[in-house]
Amino acid sequence: MSDLLDAISDDASLELFKLVALTNGPSNVLRSNMKITRKQYYSRLFKLVECGLVKRKDNKYFLTTLGKVMYDAQATIENALNNYWKIKAVDSLEIAEGIPAEEQKKLIETLIHDQGIKSILTNNTTTYSQ
Repeated sequence: MSDLLDAISDDASLELFKLVALTNGPSNVLRSNMKITRKQYYSRLFKLVECGLVKRKDNKYFLTTLGKVMYDAQATIENALNNYWKIKAVDSLEIAEGIPAEEQKKLIETLIHDQGIKSILTNNTTTYSQ
C-alpha cells in the first residue's frame, strides 16, 4: 500500500497518473503535457509502472485494473477535500448530543451532493478499525 501511495505522492506524479487515466496516450503526448524535466517525467512514470498502476502497450500508457481502482479512490478523496467544510459540519453533527440518527442522515443528504461520499457517510455498517 505504501508503494502505491508513494507513486502518486507528489503533485507531478499525481498529475501524470491522472493524465494517463484520461488519455491512454503515448509517452510523447503525456510528456508534452507535463511541466517537469525529462528525467523527472521518466522517473515518475517508472514508479507508476513498477508498482502496477500503469502499463505500456503499443507505445501507449494506460491504467491497469489496480490503477483504475486507485484512480477511483483518489477521485473520491479529491471530492471529499472539495467538500471539506461540509464534512466538518457532519463531524459536528456526530458529536452533538440530542440529534437523532435519522435527522443526522437527512442533514447529510441535504449537505453532501456527491453520491459516493454520501454513501460513505450514511453507511453505518462500515467499520474502519480493521
